[in-house]
Parts: sequence; C-alpha cells; structure tokens
Amino acid sequence: MCYGPFKKLCHWGPLTAIGIIKMVTGSTIHCSGMWWPSTTLGGFINTLGFMSLSGLTLYNLLSAMFHGPGYLPLKWTPADKANCKYLQECKVCLGYKAPRSHHCRKCGRCVQKMDHHCPWINNCVGWGNHAHFLYFLLFATLGCAHASVVLGCSLYRALYRNNYLYYRVPDVPIVYLGLTGMILTVLSLGLAIGVVCAVGLLFIVQFRSILRNRTGIEDWIVEKADCRRKHKEPYIFPYDLGRWRNLKQVLTLSGNPVGDGINWEVKEGCSQFSLTIEQLEQKNEKRLKARTYKIVSPASGRWFPLSYGIKVCCNFPCTDEPRLKLNVGDLVLVTRWRKLWLFGEKIQDDLPDDQKALLRQKGWFPRPCAVQYETVRSVQKSNGKNKKI
Repeated sequence: MCYGPFKKLCHWGPLTAIGIIKMVTGSTIHCSGMWWPSTTLGGFINTLGFMSLSGLTLYNLLSAMFHGPGYLPLKWTPADKANCKYLQECKVCLGYKAPRSHHCRKCGRCVQKMDHHCPWINNCVGWGNHAHFLYFLLFATLGCAHASVVLGCSLYRALYRNNYLYYRVPDVPIVYLGLTGMILTVLSLGLAIGVVCAVGLLFIVQFRSILRNRTGIEDWIVEKADCRRKHKEPYIFPYDLGRWRNLKQVLTLSGNPVGDGINWEVKEGCSQFSLTIEQLEQKNEKRLKARTYKIVSPASGRWFPLSYGIKVCCNFPCTDEPRLKLNVGDLVLVTRWRKLWLFGEKIQDDLPDDQKALLRQKGWFPRPCAVQYETVRSVQKSNGKNKKI
C-alpha cells in the first residue's frame, strides 16, 4: 500500500501512462541509434529533440498529478456572508461552492474550476493544473508523432535489410531487429499512433475550451441555460473575455495558475455570481421535474446488465457516472431520463441526517426495473376503493 504523495501514483492510470511513455521512448531510442546514429549532427539533433519531448511529457504528467487542481478549504464560506444566498452548499465538505467550483465524488473535495476527473493522472483537471495537463497532451502528441516516424522508418529498413545488403546500397545504415525487437517495435509503433490520434483529439478539445474559457462542466451548464431560455434573452457566459485574455488566464511558461481560483475576472455587465445564480435556478427546476420511482426488480449495478436484454446493454449511457445497485422496494429520486436508463439518487430516509450527504448513492440503472412511484400509489388507492365497494 502506498502513502503520501505516492498514493496518487499507485493507480492503473498513471502507471499505464508512464509505462507507455517508457516503452515508446526506449524503442525509439534503440531504433534511432541504428537508423540515424547520434554520432552524426543530424542524428544528435534528432535524438536530443525526441528526448526533450519525452522528458517534457513525463514532467508535465507528474506535475499535473502532484500539483493538483486546487481544492476549496473544508467548510469554506465567502468573505461577505450575504453572498451565501448566491452559492450552492456542499453537504460533504460542509461549506459553500465558490464560483466555478464543483464537488468531485472521486477526490471527495470541492475542486476549483473543475473541468473533469482524469484517470490518467488519477486527479482532477482544474484551476491549479490545467496548464500542466494541456502541456502534457501537447508534448505527448508531438513526441509520439516523432516516434511514429522513427519507428516506421526503422521497421521498413529492418524488413528490407536483405535488399539493402544484396544491392550494396551505399551510405544506408542497416537496422537489425530480432524477433523480440520486431515485436516491441511494432507494439510501440501502434501505441505511438494511437496516442497521436486519441491524445491529439483530446488536446484539441482542451485547447478549444481554454480559448472559450469554459470547462466541460460549464459547457453543460450553458447548454441547459440556452435550452431553458429559448424564448427569453440568451444567457451570457460571464468568463469569456476574448481568446487572448482567456489564454493568458491558463497558459504560463511555468505552468503555475493565475489568480486564487475563487475570484474571477468577468465580462462587463456580469457579476461574480452570474453563473452560480443560473446553477441555482437550474437546480430548482431539476427538483420540480424530479420523480420518485420504485424498484420492482433488482438492479445489479453492472455496466452491462444482461438479465435485462441486449437492447438495455447496447443503449447504455456514454458516461463514467456510476451504476446503482438496487433491491426490490427501494425508492429512487430520478432526475434524468433516457429511453432504457434512468439516473437518480437512492432515497435513504433510514440514515441519520449527518450521514446522508456522505453516503449518497447516485447513478444510472435500467429503466425496466422500476416504475413511477406516484403511479403505483394511485393504482393501490384505486384497488383499495374497489375492494371497499
């Protein structure tokens, strides 16, 4: 078991990421030494450039992990207590959520300017480490693109080595790869190309969000605000200050964050609480739309509950939110509906008030296992009346 700062490292995400970095780096340096030896000027520059990209990738990965996103202090309240009415409460951290802060159920804390929880760094991406995370994505993409060229050319030279020897082609370094070397090179090439495609796409998404000064969670809030205000004035996102100023709020040479993560520069005509007021209004609407469902057949809590059929398994929600394990008779307050899945919070009235927030159970469950509770009660009442008659 790991303790202290190494606890973050002892997780499949960071260990896998570091393993991929080391494997691609080792294979590339090995092949580069034969394909373009560093004894030449060009080879030396090639090796130096690749090692710089590999080192910067690893450095920013670890920095994003250990620096963290920045957490609100427990029991945090604004300096002016009158502003509490504009903020949401966090029953787990026993305080209020500052503007742009959200509670992460995996970290167990309220995160400043939370974007998302990333398993590859085993931490949240937020105000404190957004720059390091973006640099990690950038250098990983560039390094793997470089590695793909080196590994691809080396593999070609190794496969056609006999042709070069047979025709005695001058000034062409010969690449020798045994069976193990060939397997590792092909595997490393596949990983490098995969990183370029997947991480490169994620870099584009993150860079776009920084240009708009809007996190992934805030995208969802704005989308709901626009939907809610179809026939009213459009919602103005308060933190979009223009692309250049938005970039300067996140990207610094050192990667260190700007500001304090609580107070933010906003557009003219907006206030520090423009977003939080919109969140409170959305939350009130969510409460009004919520419906209670009663579980009539057990839900296993698995991502693919085969007992409910192929359709339910194939139409699962594309999200990392948890799945609820439920027993017959449980009540769930449902706030989101899909054709074959429901999202809600299990009602636990038997728990003490001080434990309800800590032991909250929220997640998705198959729709066929539940019926709307109000409907069940109305049917029971009507049956009771019929019996009396």
